[in-house]
Amino acid sequence: MSSNILVINCGSSSLKFSVVNSQSGEQPISGLAERLGDAEAIVTIKTSNGNKLTFDISGGEHDQALETILNYLQQENLLDSIQAVGHRVVHGGEHFTASTIINEDVLNAIESCNHLAPLHNPANLIGIRSSQKLLNKVPHVAVFDTAFHQTMPAQAYLYPVPYELYQKEGVRRYGFHGTSHRYVSMALAEKLEKPLSSLNLISAHLGNGCSATAIKAGQSVDTTMGLTPLEGLVMGTRSGDVDPSLHHFLCTQTQMTIDEVNTLLNKKSGLLGLSGLSNDMRTLEQAASEGNQQAEIAIQVFCYRLAKQIAALAVPLGHVDGLIFTGGIGENSVSIRQRVLEQLTVLGFQLDPSQNELAGKSQLGLITQAGSTPAYVVNTDEEWMIAKDTQTCVTAGE
Repeated sequence: MSSNILVINCGSSSLKFSVVNSQSGEQPISGLAERLGDAEAIVTIKTSNGNKLTFDISGGEHDQALETILNYLQQENLLDSIQAVGHRVVHGGEHFTASTIINEDVLNAIESCNHLAPLHNPANLIGIRSSQKLLNKVPHVAVFDTAFHQTMPAQAYLYPVPYELYQKEGVRRYGFHGTSHRYVSMALAEKLEKPLSSLNLISAHLGNGCSATAIKAGQSVDTTMGLTPLEGLVMGTRSGDVDPSLHHFLCTQTQMTIDEVNTLLNKKSGLLGLSGLSNDMRTLEQAASEGNQQAEIAIQVFCYRLAKQIAALAVPLGHVDGLIFTGGIGENSVSIRQRVLEQLTVLGFQLDPSQNELAGKSQLGLITQAGSTPAYVVNTDEEWMIAKDTQTCVTAGE
């Protein structure tokens, strides 16, 4: 039986997709549909040999984007190889502790979490329903960003607010990026040829969105994101942790509405807000090297807060067997890794500059000196993790 899985990550006006071999991780086809519903809607398809094709679907919505993708897969004789469809779903609340085959009950449970992720879950549901309509002969599986963190103990996930808010409204810390954190922890254990159950790890997923997670014996025991992805680390456009009274202060002092403050903290803050220049770390590193002081300050705040949070995540672990850098920044920025590790000598980290320059490629991703607490660079692959989970669910359901 084919092990090709169609992986779909659906946004409100975009749809990212890839065909992934769940055994090897190979992606013969991937791409992005963007500006959906707009006159400039397009589908871009990339093949494994580097070719790129663009299809104009002016005004097209998710259904038309999927039809375009499936027509191309049919043309390339790949459509019949699709065994199942794996869907990234941002929020599963407390309903889901693992990936699951989608049925009406699952759809209803996802919809019941819409208030917890109003920008993401409704869009995820659009992708699921459109795909089910067009690919109705194969199973569909939901893979949740939050599921990995459902192993956190109450002391880690509860906020110190009236308990009835948790009971009635689901106010608690959920965490996100679970698929990435789970993948890199498993990948590192495999590289080290050690059982994941024997390792205490901290995973730092650093991209436009950032989070760090304490992983004990393969389970998430604490993480930096909370009720929403706004909590925790400094990110591209998100502030991360701020005084909760900042909302009231800004509404009172500047007459901003609560929605405007929410937009400010989610879309105009973080690296972009601090630098006044960009949310892209590559741009900021270049600007800082040329003497831009605001870019330098933004980087310093990013690294300091990250180091502080990593140190805090050592508490539930007792001891740290390894720190993982992953995501676009974590995998590619030599200087960010250096800045962070230089502030973590309290945990015994000692950088090996030459290995850091190479992202540890010659020694299983290891970028620290002998005798140091180990730090590694591990490339994440959320699409492969989704494909693996989808394959597992389908096989278990046969």
